[in-house]
Amino acid sequence: MNPAFWWYLARASGIVAWLFLTAAVLWGIVLATDLFPATRRPAWLLDLHRWLGGLTVGFVAIHIGALMADSYVEFSVYDIVVPFSSDYQTSAVAYGVVAMWGVVIVQLTSMAMKRIPKRIWRRVHRTSAVTFWLSSLHGTYAGTDAADPLYILTSIVAVVVVMAALAYRVLNRPPARARTA
Repeated sequence: MNPAFWWYLARASGIVAWLFLTAAVLWGIVLATDLFPATRRPAWLLDLHRWLGGLTVGFVAIHIGALMADSYVEFSVYDIVVPFSSDYQTSAVAYGVVAMWGVVIVQLTSMAMKRIPKRIWRRVHRTSAVTFWLSSLHGTYAGTDAADPLYILTSIVAVVVVMAALAYRVLNRPPARARTA
């Protein structure tokens, strides 16, 4: 086996996880707008959002497993789960650790959505935007592909599209009385 296999897998799975997170965040914003009113929203639209979130979790797990299996930079379990504990690019890795926890918490609360108050679920779910920004920073500052022109172009497009979608969502929120808890 190629000794760089784990490094290639870590890089690829990290980028794919970030792309799925980007898609999940964008799709969640679209679902929260009036583009697809709840009364006319087919179930597959929500299923797609959930599927994208699940794929994000899966590729984050592959990314972490590959990083731990790679021997170039040795990450311990502690480095992977505790922000600012890694000696390797401490801040950049911390962005990724916090983003990983953001993905996990959003997914867990989504799985428990029927058992927790909707306002708590909604507040936790809104942290997905922060998770997107942290994972974007993680990829930019810790990723070895950050200087690649395709990565730069993809990052610019993703950030601009997410910013535009968030701006649209914030500017087109229904009045307070029309919102549900």
